[in-house]
Amino acid sequence: MRPKAASGKAIIVLCLASFLAGSLFMSRTLSRSYVPEEEDQHLAKHVSKHLEIQKDCDEHKRKLIESKSRDIMGEVSKTHQAVKELERTMSTLELELAAGHTSQRNSEFWSERSAKNQSLQRVFAVIGINTAFSSRKRRDSVRQTWMPTGEKLKKIEKEKGIVVRFVIGHSATPGGVLDKAIDEEDSEHKDFLRLKHIEGYHQLSTKTRLYFSTAAAMWDAEFYVKVDDDVHVNLGMLATTLARYQTRPRIYIGCMKSGPVLSQKGVKYHEPEFWKFGEEGNKYFRHATGQIYAISKDLAAYISTNQGILHRYANEDVSLGAWLLGLEVEHVDERSLCCGTPPDCQWKAQAGNVCAASFDWSCSGICKSVDRMTRVHRACAEGDTPLSNFRFLF
Repeated sequence: MRPKAASGKAIIVLCLASFLAGSLFMSRTLSRSYVPEEEDQHLAKHVSKHLEIQKDCDEHKRKLIESKSRDIMGEVSKTHQAVKELERTMSTLELELAAGHTSQRNSEFWSERSAKNQSLQRVFAVIGINTAFSSRKRRDSVRQTWMPTGEKLKKIEKEKGIVVRFVIGHSATPGGVLDKAIDEEDSEHKDFLRLKHIEGYHQLSTKTRLYFSTAAAMWDAEFYVKVDDDVHVNLGMLATTLARYQTRPRIYIGCMKSGPVLSQKGVKYHEPEFWKFGEEGNKYFRHATGQIYAISKDLAAYISTNQGILHRYANEDVSLGAWLLGLEVEHVDERSLCCGTPPDCQWKAQAGNVCAASFDWSCSGICKSVDRMTRVHRACAEGDTPLSNFRFLF
């Protein structure tokens, strides 16, 4: 059987129904597709605002941290400056305290000396002749030429205020043969100043320090002189030269020089602490040559008071120069203290410039002094007049 054909009216109704159903479906579909996009836009706006807030918060934190860091660094800097200022203040106080102690010790030193005036002989100058155990012949050559002996030695002490002594310590074995030999020699001539010191060439700085301290404790002198036992001295000219500076405080007199700092081991006058004087090849600061020099009583007191902290270099003349370098000291370059041996001292004497001391620079003293001291004395001696004319008011 064939089905019955649909009428045209039914087909039209069916088409309209299908159109309406499709429209309704599309409307719902489209409305659903737009809602997420609006939600996404709203979410995006919310995220953006959150990020801006977060950024502002981070910026605030950064500024806060930077501010705190600056504050901390500022406080650290202030603390550092305060510490430095405190260190400077403490350093200043320490220096002032040290100066006060030194001044007090000096005052005590001179007060003690004033209290002992009856036992402490007042003199013009103490002349210490540095010598050694092996230098008996040198000492004899000095006694036979420019140094008074016996009653003459006592006379110049009493009348001129000039004390002359050979300065020596003791051996490493006290009471041994060397010490007994000096005891016998001193018993004969009575012209030694004995130090509590072990003799040794490399201990000259210590010996020099002890000499000034010991001499200052035994004699109330205007000047303290150190001279080697191979140097010729005219006592009258030396006393006259020193007297020109008697009224000045803190006087350091000698033949001023500035020799090279010798860093090479094994050479004479080697300086183990050469690095303290700068680059290799540098020279020492200006100081009096070690053959002869003199210091005033206030400087001797300074050395005596501070002897425990005075640094000693290998060479005693450098040590003395270092001790006085940082003080308000007048350095006197006295050329009459560094004349040469004949004919130099003869020419100067003929020109009216009698030498106070003569030696050979090449030997740091008179070359072969035992053999030549008498000849130097005959050529360079001042005679009796200068010493006779010297007057010291006690």
